[in-house]
Amino acid sequence: MKRCLYEDGRFVGIVAMAILFWIGPANGTGGGERPGRRPATGPLRVHPENPRYFTDGSGKAIYLTGAHTWCNLVDMGPSEPPPRFDFEAYLDFLEKHNHNFIRLWTWEPVSWDTPGNRQKKRHTVAPQPYARTGPGQARDGKPKFELTEYDTEYFRRLRGRVEAAGRRGIYVSVMLFEGWAMQFSPGAWGGHPFHPENNVNGIDGDADGDGNGLEIYTLKAPRVTAIQEAYVRHVIDTVNDLDNVLYEISNENHPPSTEWQYHMIRFIHAYERTRRKQHPVGMTFQYRGGSNETLFRSPAEWISPNPKGGYRDNPPPADGRKVILSDTDHLWGIGGNPGWVWKSFLRGLNPLFMDPYDGRVLRRGDDADWEQIRRALGFTLRYAQRVPLERMAPRGDLASSRYCLAEPGHHYLVYFPEGGTESVDLSDARGVLAVEWFDCGRGTARGAGQVPGGRRRTFTAPFEGHALLYLSKP
Repeated sequence: MKRCLYEDGRFVGIVAMAILFWIGPANGTGGGERPGRRPATGPLRVHPENPRYFTDGSGKAIYLTGAHTWCNLVDMGPSEPPPRFDFEAYLDFLEKHNHNFIRLWTWEPVSWDTPGNRQKKRHTVAPQPYARTGPGQARDGKPKFELTEYDTEYFRRLRGRVEAAGRRGIYVSVMLFEGWAMQFSPGAWGGHPFHPENNVNGIDGDADGDGNGLEIYTLKAPRVTAIQEAYVRHVIDTVNDLDNVLYEISNENHPPSTEWQYHMIRFIHAYERTRRKQHPVGMTFQYRGGSNETLFRSPAEWISPNPKGGYRDNPPPADGRKVILSDTDHLWGIGGNPGWVWKSFLRGLNPLFMDPYDGRVLRRGDDADWEQIRRALGFTLRYAQRVPLERMAPRGDLASSRYCLAEPGHHYLVYFPEGGTESVDLSDARGVLAVEWFDCGRGTARGAGQVPGGRRRTFTAPFEGHALLYLSKP
């Protein structure tokens, strides 16, 4: 390929472009480590120089992105027992799309009635963390829960799935509690282990007798909190030695849970200080009515915000107060688009997708649209692993599109939401920079020679649709 220059959007000299097709991850369906995929390293900690990201201690920043789905730990479905989720096939799916992170979902009630999701399904959910020993029958006709004993299958599955993901280079956030169902799934409290008719321990989590049991996510009942703390210790004991672990306190719990969540974050930090390894803890959007500032004020290392502030359409640049795992689950429920993925990446966020996957639990929209989001996540990870992310920050001031992640003078990733022409300030660059275009829709990269630095220059995408421009010191 002959060298070429960009000068205010025009080629200077003879140009011969090289088309570089995007190479996907290695294929395979067996267990263990895969060719081309290194095991996850860690444990993760907030990067000391660039706290928008985690690091494994190597000095490299680790960008997290991936698609998670509801039944990836507990089985969900209309039958009794529910159909078993094929976790190995799911890992194949994640690896195919080049993802490196999932939330591993729990579900506290024994069922999921879905009118709150605008659907008409009723799922049985199993296994639960607590052992069903009896004596006596719970409201669902099965043995009552013994809240001081644990279900062997649940915890065997928990450890096995975290280990299997780690062998494929995938980090896992272990969800400890799930607060959405108790608010919005009909009959959830009647199927919760802390309902007085469902356990042998005399526990009634409905402290105010209003029939919803949400007080279990406060500090109003010390006996309940003590049982929850013992469960959290058992989770930590199960996975503490694994490098690819993060924790999430609760999915979309209600705003009155704030002090309880802060307490649990501190409890995990304190308990893990007595153990071999320490892992990051996350706090996610409190639905409904929660404040992003509550998340930023928390003692958590990572957070997932709500749409306020532009996280859905024009994400604010990450400032390093927290590692931000921006999740479509908390922005749309089921939704999102590829442009959101690229915008989030260029603003220093770590984007996640709430994936309907096979549609067995919830189905919405066209899978072809979701596939474009999955592919975009994997493409951003490839660029994140190519650049010195630990030295890069959102620099919207350097690009007319306002989407630029840069180490000024050395590396620039610039997103063109509509393609076309945009300008980039290269005043800090000395000498020339290599030019690469990425077609975000087709997933192909195109080398385009070099451009001199020293001032602001204009660039025109060589194809239709949204594009990424990568400028780097050769």
